[in-house]
Amino acid sequence: MTTNETATAGTITSGERADLLDTLAKHRFFLRFTTRDLDDEQAALRTTVSRLCLGGLIKHVADVEKGWVDFVLHGPQAMAGFDEESLATHAATFEMLPGETLAGLLEQYDEVARRTDQVVAELPDLDLSHPLPEAPWFEPGARWSARRVLLHIIAETAQHAGHADIIRESLDGSRSMG
Repeated sequence: MTTNETATAGTITSGERADLLDTLAKHRFFLRFTTRDLDDEQAALRTTVSRLCLGGLIKHVADVEKGWVDFVLHGPQAMAGFDEESLATHAATFEMLPGETLAGLLEQYDEVARRTDQVVAELPDLDLSHPLPEAPWFEPGARWSARRVLLHIIAETAQHAGHADIIRESLDGSRSMG
């Protein structure tokens, strides 16, 4: 297999899709790597002034990735609304709730990642697009292609991998890189 080919769900993906999936896989690795050798209590700790914890970041990134892939497959109706209840539910994705374990959250993230990779590999066209749902942060009437959604998922994962690295370093001095 060449460097720009990725094996996904028994399918070989090459070219642009392989490059996008490889980039996403690297950022997923760094996010996951920040949780190495931690127990559930450590994964739930907030080590900075923010509300973020490592387990919550894993849960949040998985939830966001799942939601955007649902959007690619089903359009804006697949996304939650932006009322107070939906926003509160979204905010809870940043926390490890009682009964949640780091192992369980990592397993859920793996399932979401496998699904995303399979959808990207099997999608007929990355130019497939849907109108964005109405929200104050989206330009009215804007559409996003599957490609744009995947780029957004990559950016979201990379951003939160950086947050996770800071949280982990604050926790015990460990870093993902350097």
